[in-house]
Amino acid sequence: MTHCRESGNEAAKPINLRTPKSTSIHGTWNVRTMYQSSKAAIIANEMKQYNIEILGLSETRWISTGKTMLATGETILYSVHQEDGSPHTEGVAMMMSKEANRALISWEPISSRIITATFRTKHKRIRANFIQCYAPTNNADENDKDNFYNTFNGIIIQQKDKDLTVLMGDFNAKIGNSNMGYEQSMGNHGLGQMNENGEQFAEICANNKFVIGGSIFPHKRIHKATWVSPDHVTENQIDHFCISNKFRRSFQDVCVKRGADAASDHHLLIGKIRMKLRKVYTMKHSSRVKYNVNFLREKTEKE
Repeated sequence: MTHCRESGNEAAKPINLRTPKSTSIHGTWNVRTMYQSSKAAIIANEMKQYNIEILGLSETRWISTGKTMLATGETILYSVHQEDGSPHTEGVAMMMSKEANRALISWEPISSRIITATFRTKHKRIRANFIQCYAPTNNADENDKDNFYNTFNGIIIQQKDKDLTVLMGDFNAKIGNSNMGYEQSMGNHGLGQMNENGEQFAEICANNKFVIGGSIFPHKRIHKATWVSPDHVTENQIDHFCISNKFRRSFQDVCVKRGADAASDHHLLIGKIRMKLRKVYTMKHSSRVKYNVNFLREKTEKE
């Protein structure tokens, strides 16, 4: 992988991530590993093909934590194991376009399973927060699952209601096609049957007022399934893209792009967002009527 440094001119000119009139495309992808020669370049090329501004990556399997820039201009924020001598497992990252990097305000490597980043928007009081996750599998150790969901829930609670917040990643959660009890946070266009991880994920989204995008847009099965088993028979919808309920109307679409190839058993999942805010109407008060009180000095006028 070829690295290069950000120029001073680029860093000195911050821009906004999106405007109300433009549709931005973001994505999430479990790439299985980035610990291979040229893998980052392959992913960056697919990112350009689909005009993605911010691409969340799961299971990067890198070591250490930091920020790097590719020779092609994309910037990668990555978070993995913090301990010395850690294995090449887990790991999350965000790959950003040049424009998204210039809109970046801050980022935080939470753990090898969670990374967050905050971006500017055209609205000065509204920021865009992206949270990329890689959850333990449904059959993982209960302590590992509890630690992940407790941390994940704590991060969501810290987000400000006025900000646009996006949750994305490989949650290993099957949400199913029934939204009974979760009508405000889910649609009925999911796949299969809800599993234990799916129940925890749906519960957190419902409690924190988030909408699971893959369940509200009607698509063919091939555009919903995000993971395919090695035998190419079993398909599941376990990667998700969610948005805070306040900005539900900003969701344009969430679907799988099967043409993207990074030698992974997961498909690229993209979400299209066009920021829409409800207009605040103010009452128009009529101008004040002024009276000439001097007329009251005249007896006849006063009567």
